[in-house]
Amino acid sequence: MNDKNKKAYLEARSFPFEVTEVRKTDGEPTKIGGYAAVFNKLSDDLGGFREKIDPGFFSDVLGDDVRALFNHDDNMVLGRTKNDTLTLEEDSKGLKVEITPPDTTYARDLLTLIDRGDVNQMSFQWVTAIDEWDETDLKKVIRTLKKAKSLWDVSPVTFPAYPQTKAGLRSAKQMYIEHIEELLEHNSMKKEKDSKDQGYIAVLERKLILLEKEI
Repeated sequence: MNDKNKKAYLEARSFPFEVTEVRKTDGEPTKIGGYAAVFNKLSDDLGGFREKIDPGFFSDVLGDDVRALFNHDDNMVLGRTKNDTLTLEEDSKGLKVEITPPDTTYARDLLTLIDRGDVNQMSFQWVTAIDEWDETDLKKVIRTLKKAKSLWDVSPVTFPAYPQTKAGLRSAKQMYIEHIEELLEHNSMKKEKDSKDQGYIAVLERKLILLEKEI
């Protein structure tokens, strides 16, 4: 959906942090490399729909002043694109990240946790510019993220916001509720409705009631 009047929500999702390397070179700062997001990979159920990211989703926001944080904590800065301590690159696989963490206690602790495998997921926060919803089968709704409007941060996380935790699901469900409300509003404006329209509206209304009960 590409709607200029659409509400801009800050969303968060987490993926397994595919660490390609924790590079330690004599005389050089340690660097953490990996992927914060992977393209064309369907998520688990987010509360009535699944989600995937199109290649090119991040292309318009790679020039943003993005931070790398630990657990999305503003007090635990690991890097920043403006200072070249965080680099972001889109390739055919996804959003490639390289972080040059500072020589601080929390950063050294994080490197140990990543090295041990205790922290192995990364979350990113963004605002969507363009998405598309495939509702050919209302039992298998798929949202495709097409373009990001802004990218706020990338963060190695102890507990992922997606898909297991309630916070992540609540955020995703709120997005789906808004989408259903827009569809219902659009259908209410139709002057003529056939039986197919009526059945479609009835299913959407039932889904909306169930989702709102879960929020």
